[in-house]
Amino acid sequence: MRAARLIKMVLLLQSRAAMTAAELARELEVSERTVTRDAQALSEAGVPVYADRGRAGGYRLIGGYRTRLTGLARGEAEALFLSGVPAALRQMGLEDAASAARLKVSAALLPSLRDAPDSAARRFHLDAPAWFREPETPALLPVLAGAVWADSPVLARYRRGDGEVERRLEPYGLVLKAGVWYLCARVPAGGSFRTYRIDRFTTADPLDERFDRDPAFDLPGFWAAQAERFARSILRAQVVVRLSPQGVRRLPYAVDPLSAREALGAVGEPDAEGWVTVTLPVESEEVAHGQLTGLGPEAEVLAPAALRERFAADAARAAALYGQPPGG
Repeated sequence: MRAARLIKMVLLLQSRAAMTAAELARELEVSERTVTRDAQALSEAGVPVYADRGRAGGYRLIGGYRTRLTGLARGEAEALFLSGVPAALRQMGLEDAASAARLKVSAALLPSLRDAPDSAARRFHLDAPAWFREPETPALLPVLAGAVWADSPVLARYRRGDGEVERRLEPYGLVLKAGVWYLCARVPAGGSFRTYRIDRFTTADPLDERFDRDPAFDLPGFWAAQAERFARSILRAQVVVRLSPQGVRRLPYAVDPLSAREALGAVGEPDAEGWVTVTLPVESEEVAHGQLTGLGPEAEVLAPAALRERFAADAARAAALYGQPPGG
């Protein structure tokens, strides 16, 4: 533990002109007294750490000293490619590995380029969770992430319906979709690949063995196919809707994008008023009511009759509310 901290301290001082004891303590997550002891240990080991005294003092390396301890470990190299998703790294337990990797890369850069990581971080940020919800980290995410990295099978229990099932799984990859984590895994019993929501796992015990990954498995391609298959599976009903030009433009933002794409792809010629009639795949009449309400007067439901009657009742209530003075 201390050896890793000493290496990190050298790399920090190598990547910057000088650092105060407080700055080093914050980066290393130790006390300033520990920083002082570590600096003395490095000096005794032959690393030329110089301490500037006084209010503006700090620590620096002298004599152009550079360490060669910048080689990336495998885990650090893998985590480095995820460094643009800091929240996901924290949730998977990879933040320390990514931090060490960035530090090593920074230390290996020319002095004129060492501000590049900070410059990029100030300009680009990926916020994966959806709006208006607090992201929650599934308790077993770090365990499953470790199994994914190590190609370790897991014996897991998973909530399905009102009960639980137990499966031996070969974890192939993780997907973060709108703040929700999913595991893509192969079930050895049948050889099929499946997708599981990680927050529904109740146990996940990695086994002390490795599985052979299928080199043909393509995680992005598999996820895209699964997501489209799921979207199609829940679109079990249809509604016929008449849309204004503004309604046509707003439809993809009000309903499922796949549903909107299919409906607008088969649209006919506009009528005399410029409106078009589409047949829209929906999950249910209840869901369609909530989605199409957002289009307001830019959409007219023609069928089914029960849904049209529901919108007519909504319109009558709205007319009654707005047909009188506020608060009346």
